[in-house]
Amino acid sequence: MSGHSKWSTIKRKKDATDQRRGRMFGKLLRAIEVAAREGGPSIEGNMTLASAVDKAREYSVPTDNIDRAIKRGAGEIEGARYEEVTYEGFAPGGVAVLVEALTDNRNRTGQEIRHAFTRLNGNLGDPGSTAWMFQRKGVILVEKDGAPDEERMLEVALEAGAEDLNDSESHWEIVTEPTAFRQVRKALEETGVKPASAELTLQPTVTVPVDGGQARAVLSLIEALEDNDDVQAVHANFDIPEDVMAEVG
Repeated sequence: MSGHSKWSTIKRKKDATDQRRGRMFGKLLRAIEVAAREGGPSIEGNMTLASAVDKAREYSVPTDNIDRAIKRGAGEIEGARYEEVTYEGFAPGGVAVLVEALTDNRNRTGQEIRHAFTRLNGNLGDPGSTAWMFQRKGVILVEKDGAPDEERMLEVALEAGAEDLNDSESHWEIVTEPTAFRQVRKALEETGVKPASAELTLQPTVTVPVDGGQARAVLSLIEALEDNDDVQAVHANFDIPEDVMAEVG
């Protein structure tokens, strides 16, 4: 396990301030708008839109805001037009980083991303330099405390269509193909298992062990990138022990 999904769960607790929540609301609604524009406004028929709406609901984004974002994407309401841009690079220690952004000003966003990499001892790479190390997957984290035992978790997850169940220290990590993500999550919830986090993400195929002071440097860059208003998601292939992540996070 890369640890990045765990870092997202830890960081989510820091997103409780009004300022961070407001920024996150904006990002989630932008993702909904673009998903509706590119794949249509039907939640049932658009897997990307369904995932974006589920995530917005997890963060308690008001339903009216979600509905308006879908309508903007469908062209029923006028709004800014965003384009998808991907940036690739490396954090300290050779950790591969892939940044997904939605922007209405490619030049501005590119300059800000480059500045973040440079300022925090990373390197912005060429297209294709890190993307080959990631693959789109559904990742569901379940806290072991209060969850069924491994045999039962494996049974429920695999019967619902999951690929794998991994032991990730204090959590179970369930990995799915994107098309099976929602049905696996639903099967877990129907069994009484509430995920700590569930998202479609880019999962690394290889990982880089990171510890000590270097972990702080890596997470500082990741957090700076995630704090950019245009950045939707940051993916990285670090492998940082849970206790170190909690300490430096």
